[in-house]
Amino acid sequence: MKKRKRKKVSSQNFLIKTETMKNTQNSIYKIITANGTGTGFKVENHDFLITNYHVIRGSKFVAVEDHNKNRFLAKVSMVNPEVDLAFLDVSGLENVHGTIKLDPHNEVANLQKVYINGFPFGMPFTVTEGIVSSVSQPMSGRNYVQTDAAVNPGNSGGPMLNEQGVLIGVTTSKFTQADNVGFGIQHTEVLKQINDFKFDDVQYRVKCNSCDSFTVKESEFCSNCGNGIDISVFEEFEMSHFANFTESALKELGANPILCRAGKDYWEFHQGSALVRIFIVNNNYLFATSPLNDLPKGNLDELLTYINSNKIAPYMLGIYNNKIYVSYRTHLSDIYSDKKDEVKQNLINLALKADDLDDFFKDNYGCEMAQESKSVDTDNLVSEIQNAVVKEAEVEKVETNENETIVDKLKKLKSLFEMDLISESDYNEKKQSLLELI
Repeated sequence: MKKRKRKKVSSQNFLIKTETMKNTQNSIYKIITANGTGTGFKVENHDFLITNYHVIRGSKFVAVEDHNKNRFLAKVSMVNPEVDLAFLDVSGLENVHGTIKLDPHNEVANLQKVYINGFPFGMPFTVTEGIVSSVSQPMSGRNYVQTDAAVNPGNSGGPMLNEQGVLIGVTTSKFTQADNVGFGIQHTEVLKQINDFKFDDVQYRVKCNSCDSFTVKESEFCSNCGNGIDISVFEEFEMSHFANFTESALKELGANPILCRAGKDYWEFHQGSALVRIFIVNNNYLFATSPLNDLPKGNLDELLTYINSNKIAPYMLGIYNNKIYVSYRTHLSDIYSDKKDEVKQNLINLALKADDLDDFFKDNYGCEMAQESKSVDTDNLVSEIQNAVVKEAEVEKVETNENETIVDKLKKLKSLFEMDLISESDYNEKKQSLLELI
């Protein structure tokens, strides 16, 4: 009887712990910059996200991604390089309440359990369990929480939590000289930064650790006490010519380049349902590709015949690991030549083509959408369009509005179809007529 009773209590504790982790998970986000990825999180009663300064260093605007792969634009509103903390103001998440708890009276103890939450190496969300090895380990002139839980690049900026979902510290992976240990900024330090930050406006502010004041204008000295400031904290990283070229194409596509960044000279975004990636291969080639569909279980002859027919030049269809891809490749020197406008248009059209092809393979060959695909969320478009137009009038506007680009017209047309405002045959006919204009 005693064994059964202990088992029941253990099971209850497991359920409570699991529910706590689920609640806190939705307050943890991937941070994506032009130089890499990290993690950020929301705490109770505060709108901004907390992350490490070194995660967003060199950027004043970054992308934030939730667990449904929705991306939001974030503006850096506070940095404290000495403590390695930063606050982000995220457009679109103002009404999403944080669930991670702050407790100024929480006492962290050696050997207690700790949970590292984040996106190691930019991979999907993970939780790693460990123990607190030291509550106050001196490193580089400051004291940190030390743990034996795995901490890797990408975990930086994420929350270290106890079993109740209370913040123990902020994970930092900037100490690469230590093996099999991880470190976190103590929760008391985090609380101090939060309590000192009392601003309603959204400006880029640099925190002075000497006098706890904030400097807004670019300066080598604190505006209050004169303490030295590293001028680089006000500067943004300079982008390469390739990055500027690619992001100009993304702007013409109608995408926000900041939300498409996935690392240095690397972009990843969804065009409709299709995931599109743009990057450099072997330091010589611009490469754009999209995983479209999984191969079906049977009846492959007709599908393979189409894939090998090369009907979509200058793009190429291929198969890798039982998945269909569409790709485009050109030499980097072409973006410096008189071909640059053609290359830019090919990048734009590849994204549009990918969004068209995944539906084509699904409808005609029974191919399931690739795991990387995304369902298009049209909730906002539904309310926007239904409040303004009716069926035929809106279709006529899409076709005749000369001020809109082809990309905009295709987006609106697809939205009308997905909301059942036009039939599939009408959608395919009008889409084809627009694609012929490209």
